[in-house]
Amino acid sequence: MIGLLKMLAVDRLGLMTAAARYGDAVQLSVGPKKLYFLNDPGCAKHVLADNSANYHKGIGLVQARRALGDGLLTSDGPLWQEQRKAVQPAFAHKRVAAQAPAIAQEAAKLITRLSAHAGGEPVDIVAEMTGLTLGVLGRSLLDADLSGYESVGHAFEAVQDQAMFEMVSQGMVPMWVPLPKQRRFRRARQELRQVVDELVAERSAQTTTGDDALSRLMVSTGREADPLVGRQRLRDEVITLLLAGHETTASTLGWTFFLLDRHPEVLERLRAEAVEVLGDRRPVAEDVPRLAYTAMVVQEVIRLYPPVWILPRQAQQDDEVGGYHVPAGADVLICPYTLHRHPGLWDAPERFDPERFSPARSGDLPRYGYIPFGAGPRFCVGSHLGTMEAIFVIAMVARDLRLTKVPGYEVVPEPMLSLRIRGGLPMTVSAAASAGSPGGP
Repeated sequence: MIGLLKMLAVDRLGLMTAAARYGDAVQLSVGPKKLYFLNDPGCAKHVLADNSANYHKGIGLVQARRALGDGLLTSDGPLWQEQRKAVQPAFAHKRVAAQAPAIAQEAAKLITRLSAHAGGEPVDIVAEMTGLTLGVLGRSLLDADLSGYESVGHAFEAVQDQAMFEMVSQGMVPMWVPLPKQRRFRRARQELRQVVDELVAERSAQTTTGDDALSRLMVSTGREADPLVGRQRLRDEVITLLLAGHETTASTLGWTFFLLDRHPEVLERLRAEAVEVLGDRRPVAEDVPRLAYTAMVVQEVIRLYPPVWILPRQAQQDDEVGGYHVPAGADVLICPYTLHRHPGLWDAPERFDPERFSPARSGDLPRYGYIPFGAGPRFCVGSHLGTMEAIFVIAMVARDLRLTKVPGYEVVPEPMLSLRIRGGLPMTVSAAASAGSPGGP
């Protein structure tokens, strides 16, 4: 029990990777609690899709409720269904396509900021990507300018730290205990609540109702009979939207530029495609299918470093999964990180190879062995928006700039609510050898 708790605290990826060596169905005992680790596409399909109604959010996400409340990420049952129904139209393909100019403009601002550091001191690319994705989130989903809320990213670091602490401690440490981590979290939670209250107040002052996610959530929570309950629900849901809407894409972009620096041949092909498709203009929605190799790079990045690295569930009733009995109340772990590196499913799984997603080879990809956005009813509602954002940013940056990791800096994965790079990613900036003109102000 002590050993497993220690690994849950300091080496969660190591724990999952070690468990995978024992087979595709492994039982881990943590005192009286048993964790059922299932590393098989058929098991993932059963738990996440075929019998998803029997599997509610599990270890980690349950405890994260004390940090995040009952937002879309942590809720279950009728409440989750209502929340999903409320925000789904904001992620419709037609509406997402209409956000392309805003995404391209935010990417152009990023390039301008990075270009100012060309030949100078290193830049923390993770911090830059966090600022970018918050800007895109504000404009595309909240119809708001988040440029004055740069501290939100740091607040969410405290929230994720607390959520992981809740998982390891099984929620047994009262929130009032004055641990430094908990004090930091309480300050961050108050800051996030203040941000949400300001956004809601600004929106409430408007005379028209928009079609963005914030407007839809305000309408949905406004139906609560108790206004205090409605206000709390709105806070929880907007805070969750802020976290999930920027953190996963920022993590993906950070890992992308790390891998591109290690694989210059991939970067050169990316740049060539961006120059051919875009020239010196900004991308539009119609460019997404034309940037085919860029999309393949994104798919391969989130195979190796899926932003949602684990999908914990808890069985509500007895079940049989892959021939194994899973009792009611059992915690079940589906881990995209280990599934995506399963040697029985992938050729050379540790190798960065975007070509595996080419039309000639993608037909052999394992169904439910590749689940970077989850699967079943809880498939990530923002996958289309996040993918388009990543494609635009990667294409524009590869066309105009060269990002190089600081020599000797060790890049370490940090599995929190998302799989991010621990401590940031310092990189130097230079102009691309064959860059076109930057995408404008």
